[in-house]
Amino acid sequence: MPSHADLDRQISQLRDCKFLPEAEVKTLCEQAKAILMEEWNVQPVRCPVTVCGDIHGQFYDLIELFRIGGDAPDTNYLFMGDYVDRGYYSVETVSLLVALKVRYRDRITILRGNHESRQITQVYGFYDECLRKYGNANVWKYFTDLFDYLPLTALIENQIFCLHGGLTRMTDVDGEFHQGVLDTHLAKILHNNSTIQMG
Repeated sequence: MPSHADLDRQISQLRDCKFLPEAEVKTLCEQAKAILMEEWNVQPVRCPVTVCGDIHGQFYDLIELFRIGGDAPDTNYLFMGDYVDRGYYSVETVSLLVALKVRYRDRITILRGNHESRQITQVYGFYDECLRKYGNANVWKYFTDLFDYLPLTALIENQIFCLHGGLTRMTDVDGEFHQGVLDTHLAKILHNNSTIQMG
C-alpha cells in the first residue's frame, strides 16, 4: 500500500491534469478495489455532503466543483457516476476521483453510473482515450474492472436515496445482486428515467 505521501503526490500531479504512469494506475485501482469491496450496494453517507452529478471527462469542471465546494477531506463528497466518456480528460478525471477515494475513503463516495461499463466506454470515448494516452488498453481494463466494484446507490443519513439513473420496481437491491442477475437489474437502475407511481 503506497503511503499518504505517494497518494498526495499522485493527487497533486492529477490536479495539474497530468495522467499517472500505467503501473501507478494499476496499483491505484487495486487499492480502490480493496476499499470498495468493503462497501455496500446501498452505501450510507453522512451529512453534510456535497452531491455531484455527471462529470463525463470534463476535468476542469471537476476542479471547479472542488474550488466552489471545498477540497477533500474538508468537504464530504458523493459523486453519482458517469466520470468518463465524451470529455477530453476522462483518464485524469476518473484517476483523480479514485485517488481521492483511496486517500480519503470516508470522505469521498463514488457511485456507478451507466458509463462505468465496458460496452459504453468502447463507444463514447474512454477506451480510445486510454489507447491514445497509454498506447494500449491496459488502463481501460484496470478502470473497467474497478467499475464492477462501485456501489450502485447511496443513502444520505438514512433519508435520501441517491442513484445515477432511476428506481425500478425491484424491492431488494442488495439481495438481488447476489443472485446472479446483476446485469439485467444494473441496467434497469443505471438507465431508468421513468417515473414510478407509488401507492
